[in-house]
Amino acid sequence: MLISELEKLTDTPARSLRYYEAQGLIEPQRLPNGYRTYDHCLVDRVIQIRGLIGSGIPTRIIRQMLPCLDKPSTITAADAGPEPLALLMRERDRMTHRINCLTRNRDAVDSYIAAVALTSSPPGTADAA
Repeated sequence: MLISELEKLTDTPARSLRYYEAQGLIEPQRLPNGYRTYDHCLVDRVIQIRGLIGSGIPTRIIRQMLPCLDKPSTITAADAGPEPLALLMRERDRMTHRINCLTRNRDAVDSYIAAVALTSSPPGTADAA
């Protein structure tokens, strides 16, 4: 697929996709006319890369994590030093905190919806004003 299709499927600007390529996070093939062509399996990878970047993980660390994004994993202990591991542990803890907060908020929204549903009239039976 061309970059425009990957852009649409992942909701990722072409500029970001080119940046991911420059950082060694994705590798498109080149057509004879110079256009980039992307394998369909990169859709999930780009979405995952965006999520990791959004979580605060720098691309240099994501590049080290790439073997973990693919299955089976081929990562070795020599691939990571103490600094990247410390960063990843901090970011993992931050993600866990955000997940817990989102879970509490979702539960509060569910409670509100349930409470409103109990006190409101069934659909189609609203009082005429």
